[in-house]
Amino acid sequence: MPMAEQHQAQLRQLFDVVYAPTAEMRAKAVAEQGDQIELVLTIGAVGLRADEIAAMPKLGFAAALGAGYENIDIAAAKARGVVLANGAGTNDACVADHAMALLLASVRALPQQEKALRAGIWRDELPLRPSVNGRRLGILGMGTIGLRIARRALAFDMEVGYHNRRQRHDSQGCQYFDSVLGLAEWADFLIVAAPGGPSTKHLVNAQVLAALGPNGHLVNIARGSLVDTQALAQALAAGQLGGAALDVYESEPQPPQALLDFPNVILTPHIAGWSPESVQATVDLFVTNVQRWRDGQAPLTPL
Repeated sequence: MPMAEQHQAQLRQLFDVVYAPTAEMRAKAVAEQGDQIELVLTIGAVGLRADEIAAMPKLGFAAALGAGYENIDIAAAKARGVVLANGAGTNDACVADHAMALLLASVRALPQQEKALRAGIWRDELPLRPSVNGRRLGILGMGTIGLRIARRALAFDMEVGYHNRRQRHDSQGCQYFDSVLGLAEWADFLIVAAPGGPSTKHLVNAQVLAALGPNGHLVNIARGSLVDTQALAQALAAGQLGGAALDVYESEPQPPQALLDFPNVILTPHIAGWSPESVQATVDLFVTNVQRWRDGQAPLTPL
């Protein structure tokens, strides 16, 4: 994974760093230096495989830089006694901000309106776009990020509903739905904020998209695997969905080719959780968790 020089420098003050931002460099590092590695810092999309863990006999601690950890082999790590942590909480506010920005941009058609203006088209020739206030927002996944999105939506005078593995009792003002489909049938807009992994793959499928309807909008700031890309493309092509705004894709790091030609699709490059403040916070959390591990204490954000 790429890391800014300032953060590499911060880590080099504390550790002997083996920087391997590409798959080739990573394989080389594991093969040549795996027997000396005690700590691993990765990201959820890259993860840490069982064969890599086996090639690092001194490995004692591994962490994901952000909140996601879907490609870390937790069973293999725990079988070896490796302590695991992530960067939970460090970028929640940043992701929630980005989710609301995408929702507003999609519903208000901001990219399309700017393009029209640059082409000399004034507002009288453009269709009126709806407001978000007073509308129903469904949130798929009510973790810490989902809760922050809900607070922002409530401040926009929206009704908020959510689907989660279980009902939360700290989500005052939000309505619980026991199925994704039920949530989509109720909602005007749907924001996906659930974890990735096999258990959540394609939770947003053709049926869910149809339930959102031709005036519905979909936002995904979670993981690309939660949304069936082909079903989304088909729904957009058929006019069965009003628009989509996505920060994550099944094809990462390549853009979703099936969606590129739709004018009512907004795409950002998996950047929702990235800000100077959030990246610094997650690096600092990694350092703190390593120190706690060395002191025999549990990490602040264990997996």
